[in-house]
This record gives sequence, structure tokens and C-alpha cells, in this order.
Amino acid sequence: MSERRCESQSFAEELRMKLPALLPSLNARALALCKRKSEASDLVQDTLLRALCFEAGYQRDTNLRGWLQQILFSVFITRCRKSARERRALSALAGDPCAWTQPEAPPAVRQSLTRPVSRALDALPTHFSEVVRLVDLEERSYKDAAVELSVPVGTVMSRLFRGRRLLAEALAEPRAEAA
Repeated sequence: MSERRCESQSFAEELRMKLPALLPSLNARALALCKRKSEASDLVQDTLLRALCFEAGYQRDTNLRGWLQQILFSVFITRCRKSARERRALSALAGDPCAWTQPEAPPAVRQSLTRPVSRALDALPTHFSEVVRLVDLEERSYKDAAVELSVPVGTVMSRLFRGRRLLAEALAEPRAEAA
């Protein structure tokens, strides 16, 4: 038991020693995503914090740079979604200062979809369309979608990727036939 603990401790130290060498690539990607140096710096800092908190999830002898880049992108997407929610909340409060006390209405996104998009979404296999609706249209987190569908988070991510791809293909077909 203590041998295993010692091994993981030395691995954590090894991981921490490699992080500074990867900072330039993290900074470059963060700046490309954020467009402002101060936001990029905050993004890298949050990425490193998350990486250190979840260092046990990193598998030895795998691509550390890729793992960190994925964490950075995940943190960036989470921030974008949070910012969008905050903007919607502020715009609702601008019209009605007491809006925050009222229960949140269900998303009306379905009504704002164009007919071709709505038809393409309905034509998807159910397990893909459910995930696309929950994550992309209702802006639910992967974890929330996984709980609602009673599947692992990885399954949600996989189905979302495939569902988006199928939806894009379905929407591209009419254009290809017209040309």
C-alpha cells in the first residue's frame, strides 16, 4: 500500500515538473480563444488549477500536452456558457427587476428552430437527438444530461459528437443536391 502511495507521489511530482515547459503552448491557445491577454492568463491559471486538482485522472505515459489542452478548452467552454447565462439573466432583469424571483420558463428554443433544422433533429435516432436537445438547445451540462438519461458522462459526450455530426450531414445534404 505504501509503495503504491509513494509511486503516485513521485508521479505527481513528475507531472508538476513537466507543467512549466507546457505553459507557452497553453498561453498561446488561451490567447487565441479569449483574444485578451488578461482573460487568457486567467484561463491558463484555472486550467493549471484544475489539472493539479485532478492530476490523479492523468494516465502516465499519455499525452500530457493534449490532456492540458483539453482541460483548457473545457474550462473555456464552461466560461462561455456561464457568460451566456449571465447575459440572459441580466437582459431579463433589465426588463423586469423582479424577474429573478419568478420560476425559470422552459427553453423556447424549439420554437425558434427553422423547419429544416427541426426536421433534421427529429429524424435523428432518439438517443442522439435527446443529447443534442439537452446539451445544445437547453444548455444543460454533460453531467446533468447524463443524470437525466441515466448514462455515463462519456456516453453523453460520445452521443453528442455523433448527433452533431449526423445533424450537420442531414443539413448539408439538401445543399449538395441543389448544387
